[in-house]
Amino acid sequence: MGPLDPSEATTRRFPPRPESVSSARWFVRAAALGAAPELADAAELLTSELVTNAVLHARTEVTVSVSAPDGAVYVRVTDRQPARALVPQDCPAYAGTGQGLALVGRLASGFGTDVVEGGKEVWFRLRSGAGPTPPSGWETVPPRFPSARHVTLLDVPGPLYKAAQQHRHALLREVILASLAGEPLGLRPEELTTAHDVNNVISAQVSTALREQPADAEGRSLSVALPSDAGSTVPVLRRVLDLAEEAAADERLLTLPSLPRNRLFHEWLFDEIIRQLAGRNPTAWTVVPREPSVHSAEMVPWETGDVRASRVPTVAADETNTIIAANASAADLLGWQVDDLVGRRLTTLIPEHLRQRHRAAFASLLLTGRPRILGRSVPLPALHRDGRLVPVRLMIQLQETTDGRTVFVAQLVPRATTAAEPPRGTGAAWHATLPESGLAARPATPPGPEAEPPPEARPEGVTGDMPAVERLSLLADIGGALSNTMALDEGVRQVGRILTRRLADWCMVDLFTEETRVERVSVVGGDSRPPPDSVREGPLPPLSEVARGPLARVLRGAGPLLLGPPPPPEEAVSPLDAHYREVLRALDAGSVIAAPLRARREILGALTVARVAGRRPFAEEDVALVGDLVSSIALGVDNARLYQETRNIAEGLQHSLLPELPEIPHLRMAARYASSSTTAQVGGDWYDSFVVPGGDVAVVIGDVTGHNFDAAIAMSQLRGTLRGIAVDRQAPPDVVLRRLDMANRSLYREATATCIYGLVKGREKGPWVLEHSSAGHLPPLLTTAEGDTRYLDQGAGLLLGMDPDASRPRASAPIPAHATVLLYTDGLIERRGESLEEALTRLRRHTAAMAREPLDVFCDELLIRLGADSVDDIAVLALRPTLLT
Repeated sequence: MGPLDPSEATTRRFPPRPESVSSARWFVRAAALGAAPELADAAELLTSELVTNAVLHARTEVTVSVSAPDGAVYVRVTDRQPARALVPQDCPAYAGTGQGLALVGRLASGFGTDVVEGGKEVWFRLRSGAGPTPPSGWETVPPRFPSARHVTLLDVPGPLYKAAQQHRHALLREVILASLAGEPLGLRPEELTTAHDVNNVISAQVSTALREQPADAEGRSLSVALPSDAGSTVPVLRRVLDLAEEAAADERLLTLPSLPRNRLFHEWLFDEIIRQLAGRNPTAWTVVPREPSVHSAEMVPWETGDVRASRVPTVAADETNTIIAANASAADLLGWQVDDLVGRRLTTLIPEHLRQRHRAAFASLLLTGRPRILGRSVPLPALHRDGRLVPVRLMIQLQETTDGRTVFVAQLVPRATTAAEPPRGTGAAWHATLPESGLAARPATPPGPEAEPPPEARPEGVTGDMPAVERLSLLADIGGALSNTMALDEGVRQVGRILTRRLADWCMVDLFTEETRVERVSVVGGDSRPPPDSVREGPLPPLSEVARGPLARVLRGAGPLLLGPPPPPEEAVSPLDAHYREVLRALDAGSVIAAPLRARREILGALTVARVAGRRPFAEEDVALVGDLVSSIALGVDNARLYQETRNIAEGLQHSLLPELPEIPHLRMAARYASSSTTAQVGGDWYDSFVVPGGDVAVVIGDVTGHNFDAAIAMSQLRGTLRGIAVDRQAPPDVVLRRLDMANRSLYREATATCIYGLVKGREKGPWVLEHSSAGHLPPLLTTAEGDTRYLDQGAGLLLGMDPDASRPRASAPIPAHATVLLYTDGLIERRGESLEEALTRLRRHTAAMAREPLDVFCDELLIRLGADSVDDIAVLALRPTLLT
């Protein structure tokens, strides 16, 4: 007998249909008239949740019994499926499904489930002033199958699984309710039943297996028991979900379609079940090929602290387009305080002319699941707080929180920055000496080769606790990790992952920054474990004169040092010493090696590797191994910094050579330049525009062969010479190019370049004509306001530098009012493995789609759509004659 006496209850039966939910609500409201209003409201809500569960899961007739004695409310919901156990989903509060049993557990003063004759009942009671419910929650038993078979799921990312499961339940709930309401989705009732049942089995079994894993495990390998017929029922679930995705994308369901990584994860999950039940071997999630917008092989759950600690300007937003985290680098770049940014819409950082595009793309991603720029390096402008535009390269990645929410993490790398001065020496110009009488500090010149440990201090042939071949392999892997990427942060993290797999439990890298500060750029734990909250990347206390602890000594050139457990607090005489001690304590370090990173006679920072207490401590042989490793690491760090410094200088130089466009009332103009996302060298791309003495407007685009400073020098010479020739003698474009070619031969004999020189002729009321000549450059593209496109491929001649005596052709083309003429360099269109014809066709398609957009939008969209991940520099110049009103 349940907690409700049937003789005192009002009972009604309901068919297994969606409208039974609202009918049951009205029934409970009427039957609980004698109870307090707040109890009646809660009873109505909880009954609707339980009847919904019965309609969706049991799919049998439902009986609801209500009684309200002494001001309390008792409700019992009975179905005809006693063997179908409850499946609480442990969903977070914001999830769209799985809240029914959780609500009952939170609001009811008592609840439970009983098997009765011919059915199963779920009951709850509500009483004013009752205490909280027991903490044990619903008692559930994983389903058992007469002929179960096990499936092994390798490297299951917990956060991604939770996100995918939540959305899978939401899609199934909506498609079932829509089908019951008569929505034509092309699904038979038996398909919905099969899909729903096997989905519940998968969810219950995988969730149970996940709960049995360690709480801090990231990539989990699970053994899941499934019924033997799952190989035939899972394809039905896949078909139902595919149709549900289509219906959601068409906005026929009250849920959004899945994001790309959810879909890919479900494909992998279903494939693994089907393949393994057919006798195939398992395939790990981490080796599944995927697009850049999905996920890297290593799942790293998102945390606010990671954003704040990052040295790259970073902003994170949620699915409502709201900024939920930002770091100081991003705030400084865009003129904000961090706390002022959090809570604002992401459009705060987007220029006005791109906001509608952003809203459309964001809505498209949520509605269709199809990304456009996720995982790609895209050149575009960000909006500074003072209204000016800041050129950046945007990289957006999707991440999940540990409870399954989606976060959009955006890195904004400036495209033209002042070169950051790499650290020189230790900054404070102090190093420690260690006389036997104690520690002392004295000023000294920056450490040189004499600070290196003498070769005789390292026994010949010592290999630590690893064979010589493995030692050489480790050295090669460390060197490869840093040489394969020029991104310093990613390189040192990869080094940390290698070292924590093969040598230590923890690895930290601290580097000098400008102004001689010290910053922790990487903390990596073995098995991808996250560091404690007190051990984060970011600035460290200053290296002061009184600092004499291990890290301070290493940063002054001592070491490698073999350390034991953290020293007592009284020995930490400076903030840096105290910080390092607390870090080692938080990591439970029982044995530590700290070594300086030294390159070009300068100390760049320090490497710390640690083994936790209880493991075999490091020995002197390991110190020799780490001494060899830091030489390779330091060289890689130095190269990465030199690369970034060169890139910053190159971009700054390139932008300094780009002109401001003239302001012509009847001629709109816009231009953009974006350096390659893969090279640090300056290029020869340029654009120019100026008014010649006769009133015509000159337009120029060019590209000097090469990506080096020679190309930049030649480009600057050609640009200046062309201006001089064009202004001095108002000659036609073909004559100007011929004279430019002759001057080029005497100024820089070996330079070859492509170039278009054109004159836009016409007054305020028109008509307008583009008179131009081309030296081997890609043809201008004319796009009318109606979207018609054609290439102006007349007037094409030899490259500059080939034959300065050759005659050059000239062409003339009318420009209709409000039409757009686009001049561009090859970096905008050329792609590896694609013909030039295909590239030019794609460009026409994009310009036609944006024929009526403002020129700023026109140019930025071209860079966003075509310039992402470009391996070459890009220059574009667009002009549009406009009738003035």
